[in-house]
Order: sequence, then C-alpha cells, then structure tokens
Amino acid sequence: MTQRRVVVTGLGAVGPLGIGLPTTFDALLQGRSGIARIQAFDPAGFDAQIAGQVPDLKIRDFVPRSYRKSAKVMAREITLAIAAAFEAVKDAGIKTRCMVECGVAQPPVDVDPTRFGVNIGAGLICADLTELAGALAASVENEAFSYKEWGRNGINNLTPLWLLKYLPNMLACHVTIVHDAQGPANTITCGEASSHLSIGEAFRTIARGGLDVGIAGGAESKISPMGLIRQSLLGRLATDCNDRPEQACRPFDSERTGMVISEGGGLLILEELQRARSRDAYIYAELVGFASANDTHDWNTAPDPQGQALALAIRKALAEASLQPDQIDLVVATGNGLPDHDLSEARALHAALGEHAARVPVMATKGALGNNGAGSGAIDLALACQAMRRGVVPPSRNTGSPDPKCAMNVVARQPLETGINTILSVSYALGGGQNAALLLRRWQQ
Repeated sequence: MTQRRVVVTGLGAVGPLGIGLPTTFDALLQGRSGIARIQAFDPAGFDAQIAGQVPDLKIRDFVPRSYRKSAKVMAREITLAIAAAFEAVKDAGIKTRCMVECGVAQPPVDVDPTRFGVNIGAGLICADLTELAGALAASVENEAFSYKEWGRNGINNLTPLWLLKYLPNMLACHVTIVHDAQGPANTITCGEASSHLSIGEAFRTIARGGLDVGIAGGAESKISPMGLIRQSLLGRLATDCNDRPEQACRPFDSERTGMVISEGGGLLILEELQRARSRDAYIYAELVGFASANDTHDWNTAPDPQGQALALAIRKALAEASLQPDQIDLVVATGNGLPDHDLSEARALHAALGEHAARVPVMATKGALGNNGAGSGAIDLALACQAMRRGVVPPSRNTGSPDPKCAMNVVARQPLETGINTILSVSYALGGGQNAALLLRRWQQ
C-alpha cells in the first residue's frame, strides 16, 4: 500500500512565556524566562518553590459561547489543551465548527468531520485538594479514613460530574466535541514522551488513509501540591535557585542540578499533503520518520547511562526517512537539566548520530519553559517548525558552561541564524521508559 505524505500546517502553543506559538518563540529569541515563584498555591515548606506558569488563560476565549458552561468540569490540563488546539486550528486556517461559531472563520466548515481526528498526550491530573477536603473530612470513623463513610457521606460532598475533570482522556474528548472531530481519537499517557507518541500515531493514521486531518500533541500542568511533591520526592527538582528562579534549570550545563516543573500544551495540525496543497495551506514541514523504543533499564532510580533505547528510536526513525546522520540540521533535545538524564540523552545522540552529534546545533528550551510533562515535546516540535520557517534557532537559557561530557553543540547565549532543512526531535519519559524520535524535513514539491 502506498503511504500518503503527511505535513504540518498549523502550530499551537500555550506556555509560561505566553499564549500562541509566535509569542513563545519571540520570547525565547529575546532570552526571556517563564520561570517564577509559584502563584497557584503557597509553596512555602517545599524544597522547590518555583515553576513555569501560563499567564492570563481564559477558557471563554477558545470555545463557543454555548460551550462555556462545560468549563465547570475542566481541570487545568483540559483548558490548556483546548487553548493550544484553538491556536493550531486558527494558524492552519481550517474552518472547524469551533472557529465558525467563535467568529474566527466565515461559514461553511471546510473539513469533513468524519476524516478529522485527535490524538493528545496527557499526564496524571491531580485532584483539587480544596474539593477533596470536605469529602475526606466527612469520611472519618474512629479518627481514621473509612471507605464505608466515604460511600455513605464523603462522596456526597462532590458533584456528580466531579470525576470528569480528572480523566486524562478528557483533553481529547473536549477538543473533539468543540471542533466536531468525529474521526479516530486517542489519548496517550507516557510522561514526557506522550506528545511525540501522539503525533506519531496521528502521522501513521493519516499516512495509511484513516484520516485526512489530525490535531496532535499534548498538554499537562504539574503545578499542584501533589504534582510538586511527587517530583520532589523523586529528587528531580532544582532546589538551589528559589531566590533566582530564572537561573534554576540549566540544560546540558556543567552546573545543572535538576529540573523545574511547568504547565503548558502544544498541538499541531497534521494534514495529508494533497489536501493541504488543494487549499493552498502554508506547509511548515513534512513528517518523514517516527519511531519509539522502550527502556528496560531500572528507570525508576536512574536512566540507562548509555541511552540505548533512545538511540534505537533515533536509528529506526532515520531508517524510515532514508536519512543519514549527517543530513540532520537541527536536533531538538529534551534537556531537562537533570545531571544523569542529560548525559544519558547526549550519549544516545552520539550513539545514533556518530561524529555528527558533536557538530549539529542542538535546541533546548527547558531552561526558559520548564518541564510540563506530556506537553513539552509538542511545544518543542512546534518551536522547531518555527525555527525552520524563520531560519533562526532560539538559544538555551542557562547553558553558559556546556558539559564537556555531553559534547554537544547546544545553541546558547545568542540565537543562531542558520538554514534548516531536516530536524530530529527526541523525547523520553522520566518514568515509564518510553522513548520516541520524530523527523521533519522542509517540504519540497
């Protein structure tokens, strides 16, 4: 069966540097940081008290008036996904039901809803502690939590639709409803690899003829007491910069000490090539390779020192795209700022790309954006598409003294103006062992 070609025609991003991909990209070029002291709750008492927080996000700006009441059953992650999807669809110039009803596009709708799908990566959505407090207080018997009292009294303190706020599949659910995407939809929950895996699945579905258009990527917010304490207990957070948050995360730097939690979402519009051309859409890039691999190392305590699974995913993606390592013009790295993980990722790139790994420019964004889990990979991929379009790579913030053990050409201090024809983007889950690689190539007729 002949595989159809798949291109990227829309980019949507919501993150701590603003709403909309151009806003985030320009802020990165200017060297700005989105990391600050946590405002969503009082972080006093936590070892790490900083995060990347999305400013001024109002759900009413991204859904039709008739759908605004549904915001009552939307966790933060859902609103991030809806906003990123709106931005991506608007950027692609596709007339979905949402865009018409919001007045962004004139009718009629120009996409077949039965050939329109959604794949969104999601993380663990932490319940609101304020909501749970009353229910738990009513579930005590003999000074201990009682399941019997929970069923009899405690659960009555929660609304009937309470659980719908916290199911990971609800990100894709709300996006499909708002945009009337009736084709295949799926949710992938594989930590930081979720975005890449979701984009890869949409890529495969369009290539084999199951869809014509797909919204794909991920969104997550790690900014909650439970989200913060989980990462703290795992020893992943930078705790030495609470008084200077913008300097905390240092990807691939010799002085890196850990990561910073964040929130945000990135969604891309993937489209079958001929459909995109028929409507004269701007094509950011063509997806030409995707692969995943699983790490069987004891990743709960530390990554595989050699990054073998990530290297395998890269090799498989290169083979599918019929590309040689020295044809890669830009590597988009995960770069969490964790000492062992950054070194493992660097070794994976060296194993897969050989000598070219030390020369090829590397883009790393976590120093300015932090790690928001399931959405990080898609935000990075969207930024990479913008870098290809503009011919400039934003610098990595806080990579002032690159680690010689990593031996990579991380773009730092100043933006790099360069022609980009082929991009390798990689991602791996901090917990779970999933690894993924995507390859983008400048579209040529």
